[in-house]
Amino acid sequence: MLNKLIIEDVLYSALATGGDFAEVFVEDKFNTALNMVGGKIENAISGRDYGVGIRIFYGTNSIYAYTNDSSKENLIKVAKEAAKAVGFIKKDITMNLMKNFINNSHLIQQYPIDTHKSKKVELMKKAYYSAKEYDNIISQVKVRYMDEDQKVLIANSEGLFVQDRRVRTRTAINAVASKDGEMQSGNCAPGAHMGFEFYEKINIEDCAKEAARIAKTMVNAQYCPSGKMPVVIDNGFGGVLFHEACGHGLEATSVAKGTSVFAGKIGQKIASDVVTAIDDGTILNAWGSQNIDDEGIAMRKNVLIENGILKGYMIDKLNGIKMGMRSTGSGRRQSYKYAPTSRMTNTYIQNGKSTFKEIIEGTEYGLYAKKMGGGSVNPATGDFNFAVMEGYIIRNGKICEPVRGATLIGNGPETLKKIDRVGNNLAHGQGMCGSSSGSIPVNVGQPVIRVEAMTVGGRKEEE
Repeated sequence: MLNKLIIEDVLYSALATGGDFAEVFVEDKFNTALNMVGGKIENAISGRDYGVGIRIFYGTNSIYAYTNDSSKENLIKVAKEAAKAVGFIKKDITMNLMKNFINNSHLIQQYPIDTHKSKKVELMKKAYYSAKEYDNIISQVKVRYMDEDQKVLIANSEGLFVQDRRVRTRTAINAVASKDGEMQSGNCAPGAHMGFEFYEKINIEDCAKEAARIAKTMVNAQYCPSGKMPVVIDNGFGGVLFHEACGHGLEATSVAKGTSVFAGKIGQKIASDVVTAIDDGTILNAWGSQNIDDEGIAMRKNVLIENGILKGYMIDKLNGIKMGMRSTGSGRRQSYKYAPTSRMTNTYIQNGKSTFKEIIEGTEYGLYAKKMGGGSVNPATGDFNFAVMEGYIIRNGKICEPVRGATLIGNGPETLKKIDRVGNNLAHGQGMCGSSSGSIPVNVGQPVIRVEAMTVGGRKEEE
C-alpha cells in the first residue's frame, strides 16, 4: 500500500520537532450501498475511500492530520505541518520498522468485489417480497444492502509495521404496518465479518418475515401501561441497553477524563453477582471482530465485569498513557479521517444459569421487552431512555398481550445492580456505534435477563 522506506521518512518527519511517538494509518476501502423501496432500487452507491492518517504524541497530548494524497512529498509535508504543533526540540531518533505477521482468523470465501451486483439485488428482492407479502397490513418495505472491503496498513515509531484486511456485509430490512391511520415498524438487520457467503448461512426471507411480524404485531397492540415494574429483556439485540448505558462508560475515552461513573472503580462491586460482561473482538467472523485494532494491536477477549466486580476497561494507546495502563486492543476508528480511540467490538453479558421459561414463570407481573429499539444515554451519569420496539405484558408468569409505545427509563449503574436473573441463551445482534472516532460496526449481545424493577414509560396507568 505504501513503501516501508516512505513510511519511515514520514515518521522521522513527524518526530523531527520532539514528539514522543508517531503513527501512520493507511486505508484503502471499497464499499457498496444499495437501497430498495417499493421493490425497486432507489439508489446505488459504490466507491473507494483511500487516504493516510498521521498521528503524533507528545506527553499525553496528540495531533492528528490526514490526507488522500499519498505522494511522498505531500505526506512529509503533512507530517512536518503536524509536527509544528509539538515545538522545536530536536532529539535523536532511531527507528527500525519490522513487518509483523498476523493470523487471519476471519476467512473470507466470496469477496463482495467479486460478486456481481445483480446477485445483491436478487437477494434484496427476496427480502422485499418476503416482507411485503407477509400480510396485507404491511404498507411499505425498505431494504438496504451494504458491503465493504477495507485494507489497512499501520506503522509506528516503535517499529510496528502490520497489515490487515476486513470484509463485512449486512442487509437491513424495515417493514411498516398501517391500520386506522396508525403506523408501526419492525426491523431485522443481520451482518457479519464475512463475504457474500454470509447469505448461505442465514435465511434472508426469514429475517424479512420477522421484520414484518414485529410491525404487524405492534400495529395491533394496545399502548403500554406505565409505572415501576420488573422488566424481562430478551436475548440478542437486547444487549444494546448494556452497550449504551454501561459499555460506553467502560471505554477509556471517558474513564481517562474522569467523566465516567465507573472511573477508579476497578475491583469494586458495580453489578449484581449474576452479571459477567465481556468485550471480545476475536469472535470468529462476528460483525464487530477484527484481527487487529486500528492501532495495530491484536484484538483480544476483555473481561469487563466478573460476577458483579469491575475487572477492567477498554483501552486505546493514548488513553492508556494517561491512565498508566496498557492497550487492550480497543483502539478503533471509522476511517483514516479519524484518530482512533477506545471503542467496543462485540460486547455482551455472559450466559447465566436460568432458563427463559424459569424467568418468565417467576415473574408475576411485568414487561417483556422482546425487541429493543433506539435510545439515548448520558455517559457521565449513566441515565438512559430506550424505546421498546416489541413488548408484551407478563401476567401470572405468562407472556400475554402485546403492547406498544413502551420506553425503559433508568440509570446504568443502578440497573446493573438490579439484574436478578440471567438466562442461558446468549445471542448477538448487529449495530453501528457512533462516537468521537466515527461510526463503527459493533455486536451487542446477551442472554435473556430480568431487571427486578425499572421505570416503564407508556400511555396508560399501570394495571
